Amino acid sequence: MQLQIYNTLTRKKEVFKPLKGNKINLFCCGPTTYGFIHIGNACTYTRFDFIVKYLRYRKFNVFYLMNITDIDDKIIKKAKEENTDWKSVTKKYEKAFYEDIKILGIDSADKFANATDYIPEIVSQVKRLVSNYYGYKISDGYYFDASKFKEYGKLAKRTYTEADDGVSRIDENPEKRNKADFCLWKFKKGNDPFWETELGAGRPGWHIEDTAITEKFFGPQYDIHGGGSDLIFPHHEAEIAQMESISGKPLVRYWMHAGMINMNERKMSKSLGNIVSARDLLSKYGSKLIRYLFLSNHYRSQLGFSEEIMNDIKNSLQRIQEFILKLKKGKDTKESDKLLKKAKEKFIQELDDDLNTPQALAVLFNLIRDLNKIKSGGKRVLKFFEEINEFFGFLEFKEEKIPEEIKDLVQKREKARKENNFKEADKLRNLIKEKGYLIEDTSGKTIVKRL
Repeated sequence: MQLQIYNTLTRKKEVFKPLKGNKINLFCCGPTTYGFIHIGNACTYTRFDFIVKYLRYRKFNVFYLMNITDIDDKIIKKAKEENTDWKSVTKKYEKAFYEDIKILGIDSADKFANATDYIPEIVSQVKRLVSNYYGYKISDGYYFDASKFKEYGKLAKRTYTEADDGVSRIDENPEKRNKADFCLWKFKKGNDPFWETELGAGRPGWHIEDTAITEKFFGPQYDIHGGGSDLIFPHHEAEIAQMESISGKPLVRYWMHAGMINMNERKMSKSLGNIVSARDLLSKYGSKLIRYLFLSNHYRSQLGFSEEIMNDIKNSLQRIQEFILKLKKGKDTKESDKLLKKAKEKFIQELDDDLNTPQALAVLFNLIRDLNKIKSGGKRVLKFFEEINEFFGFLEFKEEKIPEEIKDLVQKREKARKENNFKEADKLRNLIKEKGYLIEDTSGKTIVKRL
């Protein structure tokens, strides 16, 4: 079976064919550095980390590029709230972003491109759009005329007149020609940051940075554009309009979008006050469990999050881990080799079907069940699990030695729990966490893991 990918543009699965041989240029929208990344951001970045690693596992030569939005209205607003300058805000939260993705095992990107490093490229794109009459000037900046780009809306399946229901940043100005028009270059306002350019003193609009960066690295066309489904409109629609108006060529061959997260069966949003930061989640559950959570659902599906779901996830991952320990002591047989060969083929087949991780994991659990029945499986099966962990990243193969200091704290906590001194038990749990270890209380057993 050939690798198939669901293309948001066509709304169907397509056989994957890169523009040039086995070389893939892939871009994914990165963070705006005005706060800690939340669970939704982390989920998208983890899923595309998995996708890139799987493509490399399948012997594709992937160049993975991600932007960093380090100038934006939200950053300026945050700087005022924190009574500091915008550069300090950007530096603080960009550092936090790198820390969080490192813990999550997200390390597949070849290049992180900060928007402010590409001001000349951004200015060049705006000038070209203005010169061919797609861009126009009003009091607060240069805007893109969405009505001039006849295919505007082809990704989201809507027209340029339907802009009010956009779920990401919309530029407002009563002087705009159409409500779907968006800002390309914002003129200097008050004490806000700015750059002196041929367009006048100002700073980039949000959408233009992505196409300027991808044109710099990939040219006017590339293979895959990724991001969360909340960015389809207007952000990705705007990217298409900008670059295709300049080049006259399709910007991207395959558009891939990750599903959103529901918190306790409700959409995660700031208005509902149910945003959870990735680092808070990591400190509670650890990186392996969170990564397993993100990848156990199909990348395009909405992901539910609740304590009940986390308990189920914990049990599933624990089942795999216990099997891995058995493999270290077990032996391969002709029968286990036969089961392994069949499972490998089915496993790759499922992942080649639009990265279907739930079905691929079902293959693994069936293999575990079948090998447990015949009580066989050793180094060759273990090697397979090690290979697939190159892109899954949630399995553990080393039995970590817990320091005596941590063991002592765990014993003290157990004593406090038995004495119903839960205040002291919680205090000790937090102390253990501060020292870099996570406690999981399972039925009849306390598990200690490094964060």
